[in-house]
Amino acid sequence: MNRAQAVALSRDVGRRPKRVLLDGQPLVLFRDADGKVAALLDRCPHRLVALSGGTVKAGEIECPYHGWRFNGQGRCTAIPGAMEDIPAYKVKRFHAQEHEGAVFVSEAAIETAPYVHGQVGQDIVTRLVRSSTQSTLLDVAENILDATHTHFTHRGLLRGLSSARSKVDVTVTGGADWVEAVYTGEEHQQGVISKLLEGARLKTIGRYRAPGIAELEFWSPKGLALATTFHLRQADADTVEGIGWLVGPRLAGFGHLKALAFKPLFRIALEQDRRVLSSAKANAALIPAQPVIGPLDFLRTDIAAINAGKRPAAADTPLQYQMEL
Repeated sequence: MNRAQAVALSRDVGRRPKRVLLDGQPLVLFRDADGKVAALLDRCPHRLVALSGGTVKAGEIECPYHGWRFNGQGRCTAIPGAMEDIPAYKVKRFHAQEHEGAVFVSEAAIETAPYVHGQVGQDIVTRLVRSSTQSTLLDVAENILDATHTHFTHRGLLRGLSSARSKVDVTVTGGADWVEAVYTGEEHQQGVISKLLEGARLKTIGRYRAPGIAELEFWSPKGLALATTFHLRQADADTVEGIGWLVGPRLAGFGHLKALAFKPLFRIALEQDRRVLSSAKANAALIPAQPVIGPLDFLRTDIAAINAGKRPAAADTPLQYQMEL
């Protein structure tokens, strides 16, 4: 884990320690004596008990079993009852940084501010959300960026109730560790979210970046209308968790009114996706099989390549498609 990854919201780390999972590793987050977030392996070296079950005292975390205490660097500072000098026991430390309302962690030092979303620094309104799904990182990322399932999974919410479709042009391009699809030709969507929050549509962009960032951008002729950026991580073998930013233009304050509707409606869409992805995961466990890659699965192969640390094919050969959406 060399890149910083979002693992929690800043507001999740308060007076009590917070346990998170990252690629099967348990981490404990807590605030040190300076109020900064510290991240340690969530395991006391003494008897391997989870430190997150303990308490934070004076910026140090205390194990709930024997009271051993560790500072934000992972060094043992106290062993209750011991009268000699404390041996140099340590817990593995992860580097942590707070940015744009989230906590990012990495095994290596975080030299610069981590990438959050493409609209940082602009005149925008943001809302943060969490997600947790029984699935794989590949399936969740592709689901976020897949346009075709919205006619069925999100019928009425993201799409209208009619069967009418528009002829859409799709351009797929990429770089060393990213891939995106740009959809043009769909001037309007008839779902509740689109009618309330968008208006005319110029283009839609679905983008995937290492190490697990899925971005959707909806553009009107006047500029960005809505965007969502999810930082996804494989928490354990069965669970994908995400930290997401919902973004819209401020619009002289009107954007705050839009945000009041956007977040609850988006949560409904998240739950719809969670159900269908969990169903797929459970069903695949009964009869293991490789899923078919269909003619409209524009990004799946390249997302898989990026997750494997490889260069996506679209980085060298941009592709053009047409579809009805």
